[in-house]
Amino acid sequence: MIKEYTSVTNVIGPLIIVEGIENVSYGEIVEIKTASGEERLGQVLEIEKDKSVVQVFEGTTGIDTEKTKVRFISETMKLNVSSEMLGRIFNGLGRPIDNQPEIIPEKRLDVNGSPINPIRRDYPSEFIQTGLSSIDMMNTLVRGQKLPIFSGAGLPHNKLASQIARQAKVLGENESFAVVFAAMGITNEESLFFKQEFENSGALNNVIMFLNLADDPAIERIITPRIALTAAEFLAYEKGMHVLVILTDMTNYCEALREISAARNEVPGRRGYPGYMYTDLASIYERAGRIKGRQGSLTQMPIISMPDDDITHPISDLTGYITEGQFVLSRDLHRKGTYPPVDVLPSLSRLMKKGIGKDKTREDHPDVANQLYAAYAHGRELRDLVAVIGKESLSELDKKYLDFADEYEGSFVNQGYDEERDINETLKLAWGLLSKLPKEELKRIDEKFIEKYYGK
Repeated sequence: MIKEYTSVTNVIGPLIIVEGIENVSYGEIVEIKTASGEERLGQVLEIEKDKSVVQVFEGTTGIDTEKTKVRFISETMKLNVSSEMLGRIFNGLGRPIDNQPEIIPEKRLDVNGSPINPIRRDYPSEFIQTGLSSIDMMNTLVRGQKLPIFSGAGLPHNKLASQIARQAKVLGENESFAVVFAAMGITNEESLFFKQEFENSGALNNVIMFLNLADDPAIERIITPRIALTAAEFLAYEKGMHVLVILTDMTNYCEALREISAARNEVPGRRGYPGYMYTDLASIYERAGRIKGRQGSLTQMPIISMPDDDITHPISDLTGYITEGQFVLSRDLHRKGTYPPVDVLPSLSRLMKKGIGKDKTREDHPDVANQLYAAYAHGRELRDLVAVIGKESLSELDKKYLDFADEYEGSFVNQGYDEERDINETLKLAWGLLSKLPKEELKRIDEKFIEKYYGK
């Protein structure tokens, strides 16, 4: 029998303290009924003797310590999942907000997921095509990988996320692909943008959207990515689909984590964030992967808007330790009008080598990517030199590298929001750029590839 308590003794920010409790477990879901009859959900964060600390997902506004009723329902938070979720839009707690009926569940799954046995993990090694040259060519996304986008305030990370969600696909026959899109702390304008983009392009049919708005309680952001990943795990491991999960913006998630930590009077870590933030982020990111014997895969692309563009900020710093590389958006490229403003030099995809090459993208892909990187890096170095000695002092070869860097940014990295390039188009564009350099400069490319593709 579920017991009802009216012993709320304190309200602290997004938390309530309930006393006189019996047989309550950590992580247990709590049903809260306010004096006005409004029902909310919470979760047990801490237990001490007959007292528990509960985080309230819809916020604590209007909670009366005398008249509020609390019920501990003896189970963790679960999500109703079904294939019918594709094409649907939900709020941050997984409730429909698209004026359509509740889904008929095929299963109820714990939103905290189940750890993947390390022995059962399969190494990510298959290409996901995003249609963006700067990603597909230089920082290839691989199925089962977790690869964040490091951005900053005012940079077009939402636009980029929308384009990736719209264009991403796996190559091969009989491969089912879906996108789970979870947004935390976004504005109504941004929410409308995402909805319209997916609806107008027809991509919404293969997308599940979870939207937590800026005016929704901040505490709700704690559960949103876990709900999104639960839906993604169902599609990947139960339905055999390849699922790309886009989480924007993890900075808002971490701010909510800091708010809870402050309300609990915990000793703060770097910049006020809780010391356990690394572990908490890992519990989200490590849900990406492939499982041996299962057809599907779960790939993650979390977006982090770095405060003050600081890549050493605790959120981006810890994310970098857990994930397998990063795309870094450049404010300088954005000012030049380059879209997407991906700076390929600090960007990295650590699993790229396993997902490209013969029978995956094309046999010359690894060599061409290495040569492009080297030539662009040399061109960038020469820009700094020109600022000191002037362009006239450069040799003819150096001037070619300088022009290469400009053209690389202007025609290779830069592409339209509605422009989708497959991997063959991207490689053709890359060879067009490299063919403007002397053959003897292409030292990172096998001779047979130079003979086959140079100048053609």
